[in-house]
Amino acid sequence: MVLMILLLTILNTLAFIIYGVLCLTTDSMMNEFERYGLLKFRTLTGYLEVLGGLGCIVGYYFNNYLNLAACLGLALLMTAGVIIRVRVGDPFIQTIPAIALGVINYYLFYKKVT
Repeated sequence: MVLMILLLTILNTLAFIIYGVLCLTTDSMMNEFERYGLLKFRTLTGYLEVLGGLGCIVGYYFNNYLNLAACLGLALLMTAGVIIRVRVGDPFIQTIPAIALGVINYYLFYKKVT
């Protein structure tokens, strides 16, 4: 069980750091946020994803409260992402990554609390 939590934490960290950097640097992500009507939140979202990913891995090793805050924050961010994708009418296949990452973060949060 401990190994599975560590692997999920590493996967989670990598996914959010990569996605956060893409959010901050690529035109395609700028276009996505414009399509969502949320262009002004693109930079904030990118930084939150990078910091949340780092908070998960650093918190895993050094501070449970940091880990809890990062996992819950990312779970809530992904919940908002799912709501936004549904609102703009994206196909379910495009919503799956946000759902999966949200579930992973809620699970990691739950496992740290219990």
